[in-house]
Amino acid sequence: MSALFQPYSLRDVTIPNRVWMPPMCQYSAAPEGPLTGTPTDWHFAHYAARATGGTGLIIVEATAVSPQGRISPYDLGIWNDTQVEAFRRITRFLVEQGTVPAIQLAHAGRKGSTDQPWKGGAPVGPQAYGWQPVGPSAVPFAEGHPIPTALTTAQIAEVVGEFAEAARRALAAGFEIAEIHGAHGYLIGNFLSPHSNHRTDEYGGSYENRTRFALEVVDAVRAVWPDDKPLFFRISATDWLEEDGWTPDDTVRFARELHAHGVDLLDVSTGGNASGVRIPVGPGYQVPFAARVKAETPMPVAAVGLITDAEQAGKILANGEADAVLLGRELLRNPSWARQAAREAGAEVRVPDQYHRSV
Repeated sequence: MSALFQPYSLRDVTIPNRVWMPPMCQYSAAPEGPLTGTPTDWHFAHYAARATGGTGLIIVEATAVSPQGRISPYDLGIWNDTQVEAFRRITRFLVEQGTVPAIQLAHAGRKGSTDQPWKGGAPVGPQAYGWQPVGPSAVPFAEGHPIPTALTTAQIAEVVGEFAEAARRALAAGFEIAEIHGAHGYLIGNFLSPHSNHRTDEYGGSYENRTRFALEVVDAVRAVWPDDKPLFFRISATDWLEEDGWTPDDTVRFARELHAHGVDLLDVSTGGNASGVRIPVGPGYQVPFAARVKAETPMPVAAVGLITDAEQAGKILANGEADAVLLGRELLRNPSWARQAAREAGAEVRVPDQYHRSV
């Protein structure tokens, strides 16, 4: 049987297979009012479809730890109890289908306050529900983006606390796994990379200083996240810059430190912190970065990046390049990918009783 359909355990949580759904923002929450950032019927239907399709783990999209932490005014959040109650409806259903519910806790940093992507994704101001973005330094993401306000050390401590409170609420909402978003040029990634972090205090300059904020967030979340539940960290393994960026060597070094701080799995992506870079996109183009972390550290890894067919995904696992695969766009195209791939491989995933005629 393909390793794709073998269970995988971390701490006391067992995921029924290795077909996982990564966080993919839907930009479909209310931008203002009492339901700001709250999951809607769209979110329920979206995640429910992938669960009934046999996906072993679903990581709910980047969910902001504060209103200012959203990528767009239409992002999900988990800073109040109204949001928690709405998430409970989703997590209950996922569990009923045998899917493990996870959530990505995020702060967009200098890439915040942008429009929905299908409207161009440009920065928006107060007239369109926007706000002033923040970052480690007053360095904009790209031309046409606002100069972010550099966080003070006191404000950094506040954000660390917001991550911890978001983790508490995620637990109350029924999530079994929490993932900290340190990738794609959002706030934690801003601090990690010298490309975006020009600070001269204890949060900038050296590698040790640039990783300080991320480790403080990990420690704060791990302190409130139960010992029997896993904690993931998503990272961009490279900025794809020739100099003055975060590198694969940094990622390997940091993976060892994250493991020592209680992170159970590294979700390995790339890019997003520098505009205008050339990325050699192709099938499985990010898998080698995950494979290197797995080979050189004790950290389990999940691979992502144009993984589209069952044979390709199975080989990644069989070759020892990753412990699980994350299918993004392919699961948008086909919510029942896991069920179809299992049928082709002569394996099984859970099928709802109501769909018994499809087996």
